[in-house]
Amino acid sequence: MRQALEWIMLFFGGVIFVYMLIVIVAYSLMFLFALLELKKQRRLDRRELDERFVDAFYSKPVSILVPAYNEQAGVVASIHSLLNLDYPQTELLVIDDGSKDETAAVVIRQFDMEPAEKPVMPQLRTKPVKEVYRSRIHPNLWLIRKENGGKGDALNVGINYARYPYFCTIDGDSILDTRSLLRVMKPIMTSNGQVVAAGGNVRIVNGLSVEYGAVDDVRLSGRALVVMQVVEYLRAFLMGRIALSKFNMVLIISGAFSVFSKKFAIAAGGYNTTTIGEDMEMVVKIQRFLKEQKLNNRVEFVPDPVCWTEAPQSLSILRRQRRRWHQGLLESLWAHRRMTFNPKYGAVGMISFPYFWLVECFGPVIELGGYLYVILAFFLGGVYYEYAVLLMLLFILYGTVFSIGSVLLESWSLNAFPKRRDVLRMMALSLTEVAWYKPLTLFWRIEGLVRSMFRISSWGEMERIGATKGAPK
Repeated sequence: MRQALEWIMLFFGGVIFVYMLIVIVAYSLMFLFALLELKKQRRLDRRELDERFVDAFYSKPVSILVPAYNEQAGVVASIHSLLNLDYPQTELLVIDDGSKDETAAVVIRQFDMEPAEKPVMPQLRTKPVKEVYRSRIHPNLWLIRKENGGKGDALNVGINYARYPYFCTIDGDSILDTRSLLRVMKPIMTSNGQVVAAGGNVRIVNGLSVEYGAVDDVRLSGRALVVMQVVEYLRAFLMGRIALSKFNMVLIISGAFSVFSKKFAIAAGGYNTTTIGEDMEMVVKIQRFLKEQKLNNRVEFVPDPVCWTEAPQSLSILRRQRRRWHQGLLESLWAHRRMTFNPKYGAVGMISFPYFWLVECFGPVIELGGYLYVILAFFLGGVYYEYAVLLMLLFILYGTVFSIGSVLLESWSLNAFPKRRDVLRMMALSLTEVAWYKPLTLFWRIEGLVRSMFRISSWGEMERIGATKGAPK
């Protein structure tokens, strides 16, 4: 019996050890590619580039789609930020997806709206639209009220009503910097249409001072849970997505801030209304469509444009969010599982899909198993104790070192948090990640995995607290 236990421990220890080495090598390469790309961009004068291309953007007008469900706490500040965008030609469509709160009433009152008619091309099937309003103050601002059908359905309504050939999706609680749209559209403009989708950088707005949709003072939240999410966002956006974008292997660009060619989005079938992760699903569908049609178009991530979004401030809401994200991830991977290791889909099928299956989807099971292995190994002693120490060092390298590296990379290149004490605080909290934050998120992601397998789609509502202080009421 003891010999069998030893073999089991050695086997699982070896599996976890090999997995961690694979992940660390992958993250190291991502970090290197991100460093080289950001070093190149750091030499550019972004404002000069903005001015150089601003006239050309008249040929690429954008419809901005804001799906809103129970967003009364932050939707006005979000709309103000979008009205203040430095972009030549836009229209703003707020799609109220059957909210139960005062979202529509607040928008109508704040922006002096009246019933109006708007041309529509119903190319995507959606839930019925109830009413359409137009602002007397801002003629390019529209409110579309519809029956509840989920975020994907609301975005499909927006696409049907969108006037322009490109559309930008923004969450109802998100705020854009004034030049964010200009910069996220730049690869589409400069590629002469080769780039059909682009996503920008997402940062956390909790604790910031916001006046009429503009970030007035960038400072770090006082809550440790929020700060850890800031660090996590930096690691995910600055490392993973920059590297995948470089080789046209992006499978996710955040639904909180992304731009798509309307023609390609419709050709791919629009947003899926039956899956939880509609943003990833849309990108995967476009990538699949491009490869099956043998087109050389690209999906890119642009690190410079910043979108500020509200993050959960309690463990219960964060748990629901992460559980939902993981369910959406598995649903998209499973729906397009035939792309995995399929040379027909190029690097997306041969590299991106295997990576997302192994590291993003089933990685939490292996990593949480590693934590349990370490605990058990310390009790058994002997050679297992040495294994436990080695695995803990790998966990620290995987979690802490890459987190601190991402913070330093952001501070050196983009410098969204200019205060030194904020940078030092993020680095200090990164040292604690493997002790509490990482195990919690791993457990929640496994919950999402299990719920997806049992087809449990209910996840509760994201509570909005109006984290944008100073936003108009």
